[in-house]
Amino acid sequence: MKENNSHSNRRLAGKVALFVTIYAVFTSLFHVWMNSASLMIAIKRNALHLGLMLGLTFLMYPATKKNSNKKPSILDWILFALGISIGLYIYVTYDSLIERSLIPNNTDYVFAIMAILLTLEAGRRCVGNILPCLSIFFILYAKYGYLFPGMLAHKGFSWKRILTRMYLTDGGIFGVTLMVSASYVFMFILFGSFLNKTGTAKFFNDFALAFAGRLRGGPAQVAVMASGLMGTISGSSQANVATTGSFTIPLMKEVGYEPRFAGAVEAAASTGGILMPPIMGAASFMMASFLGIPYVKVMYAGIIPALFYYFAIFTMVDFEAKKIGLKGMDKDKLPVFKEVMLTQGHLVLPIIIILILLIKGLTPLYAAFYGLIATIVTSSFRKNTRMDFKKFIGALEEGAKSAVSVAIACAVVGFIVGVVSMTGLGQVVAHNIIKLSFGQLWLALILVMIASIFLGMGLPATACYIITASIAAPALIKMGVRPIAAHFFAFYYGTLSAVVPPVALTSYTAAGIADANPTKVAVTGFKLALAGIMIPFMFVYSPIILMENVTIGSLIMTIITGLIGIVALASSAENYFQGKMTILERISTFIGAVLLVKPGVMSDLLGLGILAIIFVLHRMRIRKKVIV
Repeated sequence: MKENNSHSNRRLAGKVALFVTIYAVFTSLFHVWMNSASLMIAIKRNALHLGLMLGLTFLMYPATKKNSNKKPSILDWILFALGISIGLYIYVTYDSLIERSLIPNNTDYVFAIMAILLTLEAGRRCVGNILPCLSIFFILYAKYGYLFPGMLAHKGFSWKRILTRMYLTDGGIFGVTLMVSASYVFMFILFGSFLNKTGTAKFFNDFALAFAGRLRGGPAQVAVMASGLMGTISGSSQANVATTGSFTIPLMKEVGYEPRFAGAVEAAASTGGILMPPIMGAASFMMASFLGIPYVKVMYAGIIPALFYYFAIFTMVDFEAKKIGLKGMDKDKLPVFKEVMLTQGHLVLPIIIILILLIKGLTPLYAAFYGLIATIVTSSFRKNTRMDFKKFIGALEEGAKSAVSVAIACAVVGFIVGVVSMTGLGQVVAHNIIKLSFGQLWLALILVMIASIFLGMGLPATACYIITASIAAPALIKMGVRPIAAHFFAFYYGTLSAVVPPVALTSYTAAGIADANPTKVAVTGFKLALAGIMIPFMFVYSPIILMENVTIGSLIMTIITGLIGIVALASSAENYFQGKMTILERISTFIGAVLLVKPGVMSDLLGLGILAIIFVLHRMRIRKKVIV
C-alpha cells in the first residue's frame, strides 16, 4: 500500500524511461554541485530543487489510477515543463525582485499562483490527499481569518500578500523545510543510495544473523537488529521494511512465527530506523534548523532514546518467542561473524567517516559529501562490493527518485509553516493547550501526543513533525520543557504514527511481504511499539536521556530505571514474564513502569517496589503451577 492514498510509481519503459533516468541522474549530479562548489543563495537553490523535484513527480506519478502506468500523458509533460519553470523563474528574476524592494509585478503573481497549484497537485500525487487539503485549509485561514471564532480569529491577509509570502520570500514554499530538503536531506538520501548499491544492506543482514541468529527469538531478533542498523543510513521506515523485510520476514515465518507477527516485528523495528543516529529521518535535520543548533547535538540526543526503543522491541520479541516456545536458528545456517567482517566489514567505513566528521563539528552537508566519496572509494576494496558504471548511474538515479516524496512533502508543508508564522497561530494553540491542560504538564503531554499521532495517521513523519513542532511544541516550551525535549517529543510521536492503526503505513508495507492481513499486522505492530510509546515521556521528565546536563551517576541511574521500566511495559503489553500474567499483575506492572518514567527518588523507589513485589508473586505462582 502506497503512502496516504497516493498513486503508484509508473513502470516506465523505452525512451521515456531512458529520459527519466538521464533527468534523475542530472538532478543528483546538479544537487552535488549545488551543495558543494556552488555559492548560490538559499532561496535560488531551494527554487531549483523544487523545480527539478516537481518535474520528476509529474513524470513518475500518474494523476489518477485510471491514467497510464507506463507513460506520462501530454498534460503530464506540460506540468513537467511548468514545474521546472517555476524554479527557473525565481533563479532568473530574484535579483531584479530585490532591486524592486520585493514589490511584485503581474508576472510574479502569475508564477506564484502556478507554483502553489503545481506544488499542491504534486503533493496529491506522491504524498496523498490529506497534506495538500490541510495546506489549502491553512491558506484559506490566512485569507479568511476573520470568519474563525474566538482566539483563532484574525483580520485576514490579501491574496497578493499571501502569494508574495508563499512564493517570493523564504517564509513560504522556499522556507526552512525546503532548504533542509534541498541540502542535508537530499545529500544523505543520495549517500544511502550509494551504500545500497555497494551491498551494505546485505552486510547489515549478515552481521545481524551472525550476531543474533542463535538467540531465542532467532530471525525476529535479527530483524530488530538489522532494521536498526539499516536505519542508520536509510531514514525511511518503509524503505527499511522493503530492504530488510524481504529477507527477515520469510526467515521468521520459517522458524514458526505467524505471518502477522513476522510482519509486525519488521514494521515496528523499521519505524525505529528514523530515530536511529547518525543519519536520522529528514525531521531530525528540520529539528536542528528549527532549534538553531548543530545537527551533531540532535544526533547525540537521539542515541539513548533510539537504543531504548530497540531494547523495548527486542524485549517484546523475546517474550513472544518464550511464550510460543521458539528456539534460535541452527549454527550451520548462520554466517560466520569473522568471515562477514573480513569480506564486508569495510562497507561500514563511510558511516564511521561521517560520524567522525560530525563529531569534529563539521556540517552535515560536508559530512554527506565526503561520505559519498568514501563510499565509492571503500567499495573498491573488494571485488564483490566494487561499484561499476552501471551501479554508479543506478545510485544517482535512485537517489533523486527517493528524494521526491520528501521534497514535495517539505514544499507542501511550507504553506502551513508560512501561515502559522503570518498569523501567530502557534502562540494561540500553545495558549489553548496550556488552558486545556490546566497547567498540568502530564496532561499537556498527553494532548500533544494524541495530536501528533492523529496528525501522523495521514501524514509522512517529516510533515507531521514540522506541523506539531510549529503548533504544539511552543506550548510545552512555555510550560518549562527544554526546547530540544519538546521537539523530540513531537518528532517521536510523528514517527511512531507509522505503526498506529488505522493508517499504519509501515505495517501495510510489511503485510505485503509477509502475505498477512494488513489490519492484523498493524494492530500487532502497534502492540510491539507500545513499550516504546512511553519513551518520549521519559526524556521530557529526564532531559539527561537527551544528553542535557549530564552527570555520570545520574545518567547511569536514569538508564537503569528506564530499562527496568521498559521491560515492565513490555511484559505488561505482551502479557508474559516467566509465564502468562494475571490482570492484576499486568495492571500493577504497568503502574510500576509509569512511576519509573518520572524522575525522583520517591517515584523510583515506589515503582521498583511495586515491580519487585509483582515479580516475586508472579514467580511463586508460576513455580507452584509447574510443580503441581
